[in-house]
Amino acid sequence: MAAIPFDAALLDGYRAVRETGAGPMSLERLSSVRTEDAAEVPTLDELRRGGQFEVTSVPVPGASGASETELLICTPAAVAGPAASRPVLYFVHGGGYFSGDPRHLFFIKPLLSEAERLGASLISAGYRLAPEHPYPAPLDDVYAGLLWTAEHAAELGLDADRIVVAGTSAGGGLAAALSLSVRDKGGPQLVGQLLMCPMLDDRNDTASAHQMDGIDLWDRSWNGFGWTALLGSACGTPDVSPYAAPARATDLSGLPPAFIDVGSAETLRDEAVAYADRIWRAGGSAELHVWSGGYHAFDLVVPDAAISRAAWQARRSWLERVLAAA
Repeated sequence: MAAIPFDAALLDGYRAVRETGAGPMSLERLSSVRTEDAAEVPTLDELRRGGQFEVTSVPVPGASGASETELLICTPAAVAGPAASRPVLYFVHGGGYFSGDPRHLFFIKPLLSEAERLGASLISAGYRLAPEHPYPAPLDDVYAGLLWTAEHAAELGLDADRIVVAGTSAGGGLAAALSLSVRDKGGPQLVGQLLMCPMLDDRNDTASAHQMDGIDLWDRSWNGFGWTALLGSACGTPDVSPYAAPARATDLSGLPPAFIDVGSAETLRDEAVAYADRIWRAGGSAELHVWSGGYHAFDLVVPDAAISRAAWQARRSWLERVLAAA
């Protein structure tokens, strides 16, 4: 099976990432990957952008009360204030379940721009990382953070009836799992789920996963490592919970409207397309975009490329529509 060619405007970014991060993922590389990620995490003052945003970090008790998770709350200064009732972008960062940080600008920079445009607060949720903290710890943490956000919405100047959950890669998988959890276990009525190149299927065996193996920036090695870190020996078996791998869910009815997008040239293409199709079959609302020639997280790697700008324009249009309809 021939690989899908990349969009030409994305090639320089692809080569730059491959030069520093090529090769299969392994437990031996985990420490260095996390160290590289941590070096890119800005301070709260840097996130404030000279007063453009009000930024606070709030420790939130985990679901069991035995742990805490960080909620990074970023509000455009122009709309901040206790009397406001702002929509919420509740964002979950990527990192394959084994790395990443709620403050990492690689993930949240474009969401900050969208929050400013929409007059919304961006809440970026932290969670414990696998393999030290396997499923259900990451989901427990972001679910607890979502419940806390809704419970404290009034004092924070937020509108608990206008919350969109969003996530990139592993965060996209967790955002999808959050939507399932809220439907089945309770929580705020979500107005939408924004799933960007989401990790949804632990089986790691789709045609696109094989087609782009060793080529996509997030290939079967990295994807398989992430799922095994999260699920251990259960990975790929019939025993995996749909709250861990949303592609395992047998019922996708009753979910908030979904925006799902993915590159045509990435490992996760087929599972994202299948998830949208199954939402439609269940009578739900899903908007699907497959960006021709896009590799994993292409819009974050090369944000100024025409294809990346088009992706954010589509997400922006959907966000405006679901928030206006709430």
